[in-house]
Amino acid sequence: DEEAGAAVAAESSTGTWTTVWTDGLTSLDRYKGRCYDIEPVAGEENQYIAYVAHPLDPFEEGSVTNMFTSIVGNVFGFKALRALRSEDLRIPPAYSKTFIGPPHGIQVERDKLNKYGRPSLGCTIKPKLGLSAKNYGRAVYECLRGGLDSTKDDENVNSQPFMRWRDRFLFVAEALFKAQAETGEIKGHYSN
Repeated sequence: DEEAGAAVAAESSTGTWTTVWTDGLTSLDRYKGRCYDIEPVAGEENQYIAYVAHPLDPFEEGSVTNMFTSIVGNVFGFKALRALRSEDLRIPPAYSKTFIGPPHGIQVERDKLNKYGRPSLGCTIKPKLGLSAKNYGRAVYECLRGGLDSTKDDENVNSQPFMRWRDRFLFVAEALFKAQAETGEIKGHYSN
């Protein structure tokens, strides 16, 4: 319904669960998402398609990560809705032109890992927060030794006090080289 559509638009932009005094220091109207149309889902009770538009100003140029986390990051944990599904995302050409793309494509990745003719198999190491660098490396080793081609850091992993980047790098490198030696395959890890 209209209330839920407006709530999704707000939660994915300027909305928050409470009023804060700093709201008066900016023009929130300039940055907020807007629900511009709602359609009931045919044959479904209490289900709607909400069309939400966002201005470009709140998004960092060239950052796919910022765009996605801004638009969907908060709303999928939004308790005001029983269920939510994102079905379509249209990016204006003016914004998509700011994406320069990855430094290289899938072919370079396949060449580096020597993996052709099948999907590249990988995973994100979990739990994303709290592991020591040594246990993080152990998890990487188990995944790569178990048959995955690559592992990656979760978006929240950086250089926290419980696992500094340099320590994680050293344990992950050790794990990767050990898995390569045992499997005879080239392995990879994507680090933040």
